[in-house]
Parts: sequence; structure tokens; C-alpha cells
Amino acid sequence: MTDTTVDPTGPVVITPGDPRYENLVQGYNHRFVGRPDQVRLVTSTEDVVAAVDEAVAAGRRIAVRSGGHCFEDFTASPDVQVLLDVSQLNRISYDPGRRAIEVGSGALLGDVYRTLFKRWGVTIPAGTCLDVGVGGHIAAGGYGPLSRRDGLVVDHLHAVEVVVVDESGRARAVVATADPEDPHRDLWWAHTGGGGGNFGVVTRYWLRTPGADSADPAELLPRAPARVWKRLVMWPWAEMTEQALTTLLRNYCTWYEQNEAVSPAAGLWSNLIVTHRNSEAFGMVVVIDQEGPEAEKVLAEHYESVTAGVGVEPSVHTVEVVPWLSSWLPSYSFPNDPKGRYKDKAAYLRKGFTDHQLAVIWRYLSDPAHSNPTSCLVVAGFGGKVNTVPSDATATAQRDSILKVLYGGGVWQSADQDEACIAWVREFYREVHAGTGGVPVCDGRTDGAYIGYPDSDLADPAWNTSGVPWSALYYGANYPRLQQVKHTYDPRNVFRHALSIQPPYEKPDLLEDQDA
Repeated sequence: MTDTTVDPTGPVVITPGDPRYENLVQGYNHRFVGRPDQVRLVTSTEDVVAAVDEAVAAGRRIAVRSGGHCFEDFTASPDVQVLLDVSQLNRISYDPGRRAIEVGSGALLGDVYRTLFKRWGVTIPAGTCLDVGVGGHIAAGGYGPLSRRDGLVVDHLHAVEVVVVDESGRARAVVATADPEDPHRDLWWAHTGGGGGNFGVVTRYWLRTPGADSADPAELLPRAPARVWKRLVMWPWAEMTEQALTTLLRNYCTWYEQNEAVSPAAGLWSNLIVTHRNSEAFGMVVVIDQEGPEAEKVLAEHYESVTAGVGVEPSVHTVEVVPWLSSWLPSYSFPNDPKGRYKDKAAYLRKGFTDHQLAVIWRYLSDPAHSNPTSCLVVAGFGGKVNTVPSDATATAQRDSILKVLYGGGVWQSADQDEACIAWVREFYREVHAGTGGVPVCDGRTDGAYIGYPDSDLADPAWNTSGVPWSALYYGANYPRLQQVKHTYDPRNVFRHALSIQPPYEKPDLLEDQDA
């Protein structure tokens, strides 16, 4: 007999022993598997308020997860007792009252793209890994192949709903908007690049491009490409010399230095993924909206500039026009196998790599003693429209970089490989940035790192010897304001992790006092 007192659409509490438990505590990075007392699967803002109230009253450490793609253990730390799973908060609809597109924080990027495109022909400049949840992606800034054309996702964030906890320990839902007269505007601002898990539980975002004033949702966000030019190039490692790779990387960076501004070239985005020599080949994908200004010309000039003087013929070279959503976007994500263990690090580049850095890159990626063929350097296009926004207009401070770089330890399957694979990427990163204390400090060449690719090593003095705190690397001059927002909306420091925003002054952790 069915228990009619149970609301089938309400929250679900899953504890160890439940056959669903193991599947729900395992995230994207298999290095980290949490063991919370319970997983709370919520289906409404009211569910979130109740779950947070209950956790705080009981003194239980809480963490929030949408897509589960965090590179570190923010949601799987051993001290997390309640894992709040917002994956069912995945509604995507038009809100006529706010004249904005409402997106639940548990929605996956693939679902967002498909819904926006199929219903209204619009899109957002978000990432290429389609099973990433928007909850953390947007809070970190949100970036993807349309960012040079359209900016960051947060440049289109109109409002956010957040469940916060006040000084008394009571939870409440707050809607914060970009309206300058909104008393909660600072909370909105903190979610334009301040990172996830810092201020409360995001339940909904509302998206609308600034200046868009229409009751037609098809006019509220950037137009989605119908078809794109796509170039795929693969180079064989067997023929690659140090001079050839150095030339390729230098050319690649120089093109972005010369095409940083908004222009027809800002429509082009590329990703150069140099995997380790053991992979036998590495490649570059380039895309540009077919209907963009001078698209075919920009595509051709980019290739000529990047390959000039390299002297190694590609083993694969294709150029085609394909439908954007159905034939290109779903076909590219990195890493492409979520069932593994990872350690990744990141940097923003204001200028290309130095000769010393290029020599280090060659040495690490061609080292025959390293056995993981998926270890890599990923250099992705940045700049363009992103760099037209002042660094303090959003919490995302990096507004004059030309490239985003990911240093990947690759993917591996066994804990026995952790030590070697993690050591390789740590040492690689430290040597590339040896001139600035092992990290990409905010100077004329680099501008810190992307909080969407969190790396706890930046808070470890063993790996960050620059004297620059991790908070400055991620948030620059915006950090003090983020601390004030933290104090206002999370005065008890309920929402915290290894790289969370710290309160602006020393204060006993009330939740930990309860634990004691």
C-alpha cells in the first residue's frame, strides 16, 4: 500500500545503506568521495530553506552540489554531514514579471542550451562540458566559446535567488538583482564571479542581457549561431620538435595578443590542447559563427598566423560548416571521460608565454619518463567582449586577459597513481610560473586563476611561495568587497570550503562551536 502521507514531489533524504547513496555521493572527480550522514534531494526553494534550517539547528556542516563537477573536495570533504543536492531544481522558463529567463541552479548546461535554442533561438556564453550544473558554473563567472563575442555568463545575469542564514541561525530566501536601487544588489554582485558555496544556496538565476527591454524572450539574450565554421587540426608528436612546438605556441598566443579587442576576430574562439607526447598526437579546434562579420576570412587568417613557420604538417586537418547545437557543441568537452581521477590547475594570461616558460612546457610534455598520455596543457581563447567590462563591475576581476590556461594532470583510474600524477602537474605548474613564486600572480603577464577551476594548492605555502594570498589570485582587488558580502549574508560562516571567502575579521565559527 502506498503511504499517502508522503509527498512524492517533496524533498528526499538519502542515507548510507540506501541503494542510491553511493551514486549520489560520487562526483566528477573520483579522487574525492564524500560520506555525509545524509543527502538531501530538494525540489523547491522551500525545501532548501527547511533543509538549511535543520542542518544549522543541529550544528551539521552543510555543502551544496548541482552538477558535481568541482575539481576539489568542496562538496566531498570528510567533515560535510549534509550534502544538499539541487539537481532537481532544473526548471528553465520565461518569467514575464522579471522579463528574464529563469534557470534553476540544478539545470545542466546541455539542457539550458537546448531549451534556450529550441524555444527562443538564444543562448549564453557558457562552457562546452554539457553535464556541468549551472549552480557553480554561473557563480564562478561562466565562460565558453562564445565569450569573446558575448562576454561572460554573469554579464547577462539579471537576478539570483539565494537561501542565506542570518546571525540568529535562521534561513531565508533572498532575491538579489542588478538593479542599482536593490538593497540586496551586493549579493547579486557576489554571484557574478565570487564562486559557489560561499554565501548561501543558489536556487534560481534570471538571465537577461543588460539593456534588453522586451517582453519577447527571443530578444533577451544573445542570438545563438545557426551554423559555425569548424576547423579541427591534429599534429603528430613523432614529427614535433622543440622549435616547432615553441613556434606553434608562440604564434597561437601572439594572435590573441593582436586580436584582444572587440572586432570581427572576436567572433573566433579556439582551444589548443597539447597532450603529452605519449598520446602520439595533439590538436586544436577553432569555431566561428558562419554569419559573423568576415567569418571565413578571420578563420583563414587565424590558421595562417598560428601555423606560420611551424614546419610540421598536420595529420588531420578538416574545415567544415556544421549546425552549432546538434553537430558541434555536444561533440567537444574536456576532459571527455568523467569517470576518473583528476588534478588540474589554471592561469589567466595577459601576454603569451616567455621563452623560459615555453622551454618548461616542452620539457614536461615531451618527457618520456611520464606515462600518462592524457596529461596536457590547454590554452583557450579569451578577451574580446569579456574585456569591455570594468574589473569591479562584477566579482570577476580578470577583465584584460587574452587566454585562459589549464594545466591538466590527465585522467587516471587508480589511487595508486595519485602521487605520481598529482606531483607531475604540481611541478609543471610551479616551473612554468617559477619567476613569480610558482603561481600566476597579477602582473603584466598573468592575472591569477579562475575560481571555476579551483586549486587548493594556491592556499598552500609549499606550492605558493609568491607571498600573494590565494584570495588575490582568484579575486584581485574585489576580495574585500566579497568579504563584506560574506559578513552580511553569512555571518555564521555556514557556507565554507577549502577556498571559501573568509569573513572580514577574526570571529569564532559558531557552527564549529556547536559541533564542540
